[in-house]
Amino acid sequence: MSMPVEDLDTPSLLVDLDVLERNVEAMAAVARDAGVGLRPHTKTHKSPEIARMQVDAGASGITVAKLGEAEVMIDAGLDDVYVAYPIVGAPKLERLGALLERAQVRVSLDSVEVAEGLGRVGKDVGRDVPVLIDVDTGLHRMGREPGEPSARLALDVAAVSGVEVIGLSTHAGHAYRATDPVELRRIGEREAIGVVETAERCAHEGLPIGVVSVGSTPTARIAAGVDGVTEIRPGTYVFNDVQQMRLGVATEAACAARILTTVVARPTAERFLIDAGTKSFSGDGGDGPPLPGRGFVAARPDLIIDFMNEEHGVGHLVGDTELRIGDRLEVIPLHVCSAVNLFDSAFAIRAGEVDREIAITARGMVR
Repeated sequence: MSMPVEDLDTPSLLVDLDVLERNVEAMAAVARDAGVGLRPHTKTHKSPEIARMQVDAGASGITVAKLGEAEVMIDAGLDDVYVAYPIVGAPKLERLGALLERAQVRVSLDSVEVAEGLGRVGKDVGRDVPVLIDVDTGLHRMGREPGEPSARLALDVAAVSGVEVIGLSTHAGHAYRATDPVELRRIGEREAIGVVETAERCAHEGLPIGVVSVGSTPTARIAAGVDGVTEIRPGTYVFNDVQQMRLGVATEAACAARILTTVVARPTAERFLIDAGTKSFSGDGGDGPPLPGRGFVAARPDLIIDFMNEEHGVGHLVGDTELRIGDRLEVIPLHVCSAVNLFDSAFAIRAGEVDREIAITARGMVR
């Protein structure tokens, strides 16, 4: 469907194919060089097409956040899936049972109660459900502390009939609060070391751990180099966003996803409005140094987006610069994962031309 980008209506989600392909290969090389597996989190792109690109580049499987995402990916032929979320309730357990008949599916949890539900599914399908124990390495979301608390939970879960503890998993989301590279490295190393030491504790108690799974996009390159880690699960790296730029993990040139918008108003000499707000970008991700604003206008550091309503982005001009009604801007989202979830498809761009549309098939799959 070759057509100039200029012919697209706005707002539209753009994905630069050259940048996307470089990002996919770069993280695959990180995993290869470190001798660890790569199981990327597909909640960033929610697209079987892009997941297939990651697998073709060397990923051993994929990670999803919800069963709905798993169903979309398995329907598309991706058959090695980690659901990094506790599965609770009869409807979800029934759906999990159906998926286990079709693909290799592993699940994370942090309680015996969830394990008991999974165990009933395992008995129904005739084989143990593989599970990973969530370890809290500092985010304080799911899991218990590393070491004895998490090892004790792993042993208790292993005693549940119908499940098999195959590994430990963590997500160091608190890395996004790092203020400099030194703090980011410290968080990444502690993330990995905490899970590795928990695995050693489990082995000492008679429970061998085969999978030690770590690594968000900010910490994946750091954690991959820690002895004992077997797998990294970054997600945002395929597109990158302003959060990664602020952390120094990505540059503007490495941001593959942008939202194409049109300037629709110039109420004052300093103010401008674009035709995309929180219903295109989401309200996720905070303003902060060293890149101010509610999104980064690519190639236009003289434009700052100050705030967004549902359908409006409102910004101001810095210095003596020009901007007219009808001008089109490409804006890098603060948090690309939640922005992508607002679009049915992305326009894949190569050399200024629309190459094709990429379906965001798993968007809205929150159950």
